[in-house]
Amino acid sequence: MPKITISNQGQKVVNYKLNNESPLTVLAILQENNIDWMHACGGKGKCTSCKCNVITGESSLRSRTEVEKDFLIAGRISESQRMTCQAVPLGDIEIEVPEKNKLPGVNYTN
Repeated sequence: MPKITISNQGQKVVNYKLNNESPLTVLAILQENNIDWMHACGGKGKCTSCKCNVITGESSLRSRTEVEKDFLIAGRISESQRMTCQAVPLGDIEIEVPEKNKLPGVNYTN
């Protein structure tokens, strides 16, 4: 079973099932597993508050959406970041919450 590891939340691991018919975004998988993650626009791709730093596994994510490409061009996300509301995992990935997007009340490591 593939997994998402959140490195700055104590190496928290979330296992998920691949679903080719109705693939879930990283944000949807995190929400299903009761992981608090910033998403000011409700996960609609209108902001970048849900972005994550991809530590490993970029090749295990579907290609960037047009929304992500636009935010990349605008400088709102970097090459090493993805929007969790847009990114669809296809295998193991390791991510972290950027400093600017950390939620108050959530314990972060490193």
